[in-house]
Amino acid sequence: MQFHHHGYVSEEPRVKPAAGVGIDRPEELPDEVDVLIVGTGPAGMIAAAQLSQFPNITTRIVERRSGRLVIGQADGIQARSVETFQAFGFAERIIAEAYRITEMAFWKPDPAEPSRIVRAAVTQDDPTGVSEFPHLIVNQARVLDYFAEVAAHSPTRLTPDYGYEFVGLEIADEGEYPVTVTLHHTAGKHEGQHRTVRAKYVMGADGARSRVREAIGCHMVGDKANHAWGVMDVLAVTDFPDIRTKCSIQSEAGNILLIPREGGFLFRMYVDLGVVSEDDYGAVRETPIEEIIRRANAIIHPYTLEVRNVAWHSVYEVGHRLTDRFDDLVGDAVGTRTPRVFIAGDACHTHSAKAGQGMNVSMQDGWNLGWKLGHVLEGRSPESLLSTYSAERQVVAKNLIDFDREWSTMMAKKPEEFANPSELEDFYVRTAEFPAGFMTEYTPSMIIGVGAHQDLATGFPIGKRFKSAPVVRVGDANPIHLGHHATADGRWRIYVFADQARAGEASAVADLAEWLATAPGSPVTATPAGLDRDAWFDVKVIYQQDHTGVDLGQVPEVFLPKVGPFQLTDYEKVYAADPADDIFDQRGIDRAGAVVLVRPDGYVANVLPVAATDELVAFFRPALSSTAPATV
Repeated sequence: MQFHHHGYVSEEPRVKPAAGVGIDRPEELPDEVDVLIVGTGPAGMIAAAQLSQFPNITTRIVERRSGRLVIGQADGIQARSVETFQAFGFAERIIAEAYRITEMAFWKPDPAEPSRIVRAAVTQDDPTGVSEFPHLIVNQARVLDYFAEVAAHSPTRLTPDYGYEFVGLEIADEGEYPVTVTLHHTAGKHEGQHRTVRAKYVMGADGARSRVREAIGCHMVGDKANHAWGVMDVLAVTDFPDIRTKCSIQSEAGNILLIPREGGFLFRMYVDLGVVSEDDYGAVRETPIEEIIRRANAIIHPYTLEVRNVAWHSVYEVGHRLTDRFDDLVGDAVGTRTPRVFIAGDACHTHSAKAGQGMNVSMQDGWNLGWKLGHVLEGRSPESLLSTYSAERQVVAKNLIDFDREWSTMMAKKPEEFANPSELEDFYVRTAEFPAGFMTEYTPSMIIGVGAHQDLATGFPIGKRFKSAPVVRVGDANPIHLGHHATADGRWRIYVFADQARAGEASAVADLAEWLATAPGSPVTATPAGLDRDAWFDVKVIYQQDHTGVDLGQVPEVFLPKVGPFQLTDYEKVYAADPADDIFDQRGIDRAGAVVLVRPDGYVANVLPVAATDELVAFFRPALSSTAPATV
């Protein structure tokens, strides 16, 4: 964590100085805003936290509840989400309070006595090491609390506006604030009254029954699996030996997915309630908690479960549904203007809870849209950037639903229905990278390259998330993960992996550094006057020598920028390979060097040769606004 560059800090360094719209921020929801977010779920809160880092953008997030979420239904936190938490600054704290999944046990009928269950297999949760971060279980409400803290401590001092329910919206053909939103006061001194807010952009993150989705005419398409599950978070006494281990339990009486919860005592059970008849008409949703507990006991026989306290419970039918689009553009409007209203999270895609994907994918929706809105509203990027949101995230949602349909179907099978007795655990291990969040791969666009030089850095696949690796920070000899220094501040990352020359020697990297610092076509020189030189593009260098072989006095100035009002030198952009775990070897980086471009949401945008300045110009040309101070 870096601070003091704006002056001495003696209090909590996570609290950034108020700036822009955060100075004297009005407590009441204003009549006009840049971005109005509807819903304080995972998608909405991460978008708000991201937009809160842009000091001159007025973002407000409204919620129909009168206060924070108390009990969250989602709890599975995949490793990609923990990487995201690292970018927002709270990974270490949430890991400390979460339950960490290390193994999954598979229980099945005892071949000798099928009425009893026995442990059939135990698999490692992440056998291939897809991330340095763990798979966690933590209450959704706590995740939202952390994002709320980030937003509240940001320069804009963003906090949710509770007690506002979305009613409807209208989109005008022109005007600075073309979207007029009608809200209903659900709490407070104006309870029962309506009011309107005008916005440049609106994001609907208001859940599976999204009114924003309905207002822009999006349709959910999909089906139900006609299978019901009871889910309960409970405190109980049991003799089942794996009660603190994630388990798939298959028995003659049905199936259970067991998820231990944070805190050491609480656990969640998804209890099989069986096939739902076509004429049920929702009656299964009225299944009492006593029946769910009874079925759980039948499934885990010969073990018993004595529930002492029920924190939360519900009944749901598995369904897989996806919207036809993620924004307001439809029919003749496509190609004539850019989107003004967007939907994210459960408003776009619904599925079972079995794969633990709902909150995780929703957060990536929100982050994807958040930084793009920030860049457009700040004038960094053209409005056409916003069209990439629906194009990118709809494909991800479709892949998620296809995966979840297969996984949830397998979870509902009876043991005798499997062709191979180990089919379920084999599938769990084989597909581990997908639910972990690492199979997202964006296709070429204005912000994703075509991959002509992928061979220069094979371990950083273009379109996939930047997979961190150990390096040594030269200035203080600290071993760190390279990706952990990339915060959710809205900046692009330019990682320059040096050739074999040393700092100060004539080399392609020295030439690139000079070009980045001075050339009219350099993305760095597109940063407006008055801002720190690295305000838009965070440029880092990684040398092949160990840290003792890198002379900071010889490192080009573009890698040691001056920041803050005192123009202090930032020494945390110069790295060296760790001899014990060389990043060049780990990520397949060519020893002649390479440039890896990474988006503000952590996805690799392109890989280029060190000398390919013309290609660097061509790549950033569509992503930078024509109104930017420098042309590229």
